Amino acid sequence: MNKKILIFGIILSALMVSSCVKDLDVVPQDPTKILAGNLGDDPLYMQQALGKIYASFIISGQGANGGDDIAASDGNFFTTMRALWNLQEITTDEAICAWGDVGIADLNTQTWSPSNPFLTALYQRLALSITYANDFIKNAEGNTSPDVTRYVAEARFLRALAYSWAIDLFGQFPFTTEADGVGKFFPQIGTRQEIFNYIETELKDIENDLGAPRYSYPQADQAAAWMLLARLYLNAEVYTGTQRWEDVVTYTGQVIGAGYTLASDYRQNFSADNDGNHNPEMIFAWEQDGINTQGYVGTTFIIESSSDARYIRAEDFHGLTSNTNWNGNRARIQFLDLVIDTLATYGNVAIPASDSTFSQSPDKRIFLKQKKALNIPSPAASGDYGIGVYKFTARNHDSSLPANYNTAYACTDFPVFRLADAYMMRAEALYRMGGTANIEAAVNDINLIRERAYGNQDGNITADDLDLDFLMAERAREFYYEAQRRTDLVRFGKFTGGDYLWQWKGGAYTGAATSEHLNIFPIPGDELSANPNYNGINNPGY
Repeated sequence: MNKKILIFGIILSALMVSSCVKDLDVVPQDPTKILAGNLGDDPLYMQQALGKIYASFIISGQGANGGDDIAASDGNFFTTMRALWNLQEITTDEAICAWGDVGIADLNTQTWSPSNPFLTALYQRLALSITYANDFIKNAEGNTSPDVTRYVAEARFLRALAYSWAIDLFGQFPFTTEADGVGKFFPQIGTRQEIFNYIETELKDIENDLGAPRYSYPQADQAAAWMLLARLYLNAEVYTGTQRWEDVVTYTGQVIGAGYTLASDYRQNFSADNDGNHNPEMIFAWEQDGINTQGYVGTTFIIESSSDARYIRAEDFHGLTSNTNWNGNRARIQFLDLVIDTLATYGNVAIPASDSTFSQSPDKRIFLKQKKALNIPSPAASGDYGIGVYKFTARNHDSSLPANYNTAYACTDFPVFRLADAYMMRAEALYRMGGTANIEAAVNDINLIRERAYGNQDGNITADDLDLDFLMAERAREFYYEAQRRTDLVRFGKFTGGDYLWQWKGGAYTGAATSEHLNIFPIPGDELSANPNYNGINNPGY
């Protein structure tokens, strides 16, 4: 497999982050790197600098051993996608982490506070990516090259993506654009509604400047912008109080009509050859490569943290053999109850103890393994308890090794948008809109996904099977471990409260109701005190 590698080792300029990241100085580590003064000399320089913005979401910085963009005790631990994955997954039924690092237990049990380090890390990382994008866009002003125009549109997309995660997680967030410049000042705080409106306007404004669908993977194109709009509208009622289901249908329809197809093998989406050059389903992903983008981040982190020597063997499943078997993340038993489809062959029959990998399930999206015991006796219990997850692999989908194989770092891209989500978002929106025709159309979309999962029509549903609980469970079956679960549960009204309980939710073995204010994370305490524009007021309930 030959992957297209964006060049990451570029610093945009000697700048000072314009959000409350403790007035962090970001300086070039090598004076020969491209700086603001010569950035416009060659479109290639612009492309390389753009790569830095992409890289800021998936790796800790340029260069190993001290190359972190934000100083941390462990730069890999607090990268954007690793922190985002923790906030989106181990706060839910889909995952729980056995490690004793500060902040993990709080996420496992929905008992976090503004001092949780993963909140601070993600807040700062998103602000940093936004700052990089602002600086890039400002430095490109006046450049009329068609290539640079497209690069600027991509930078604006990446900025919009960062803001979309910011409002999903934190609600309000420091709001800056290229018009504010980069320097030492206190940014104004944008409300969830204000930033929602901004993202919507930005994505529509850049649509014609982005490349056509599949223009140049892994760079963002029009389909990526349509998917981000669709996801924004899918959660619009949570963010703004106003439903936007018709807009979800519009933009998912544009994606579905853009020439993408579902990968014939579900596992390819999570294998080393899942990139958009080989996989017809991948729309946008964070590229990883065992040689060129090394770090214990993204899919490498997911694979390693979910593996253990006894229950999920590298030689059987994930393909990494160095610094492996961290034995941290696994799923909770309630997730197993969802993904072992009650409409499938298993039905209400007990799972055979001998079927340790659930191979008898006709739904072939099930990449799980029974551990020592399915129940987890305490939040800090060993990773030997629970449901092992080996969905992501460092091997190709045919089990061969990729060309850039590394024993420690995966070549598997982290999916952000893939076609299956366009179908599932459209199905949910159609169902919520109601009406016989809409519900039948929703059933058709879901059955396309399920026919891929089952290999035939045995798992197809009818309108009588479809309700919100089914939609929530089907999204779990299709998208588990893809950093979407918390957002989905909030939208379905199941993340907090007592309507849906899972083991150790609220700190109780059988699960306990939690407060609705936890649907939004707090503004990290250090950031709240650093920016006077917050007026010392955190999100409600904190």
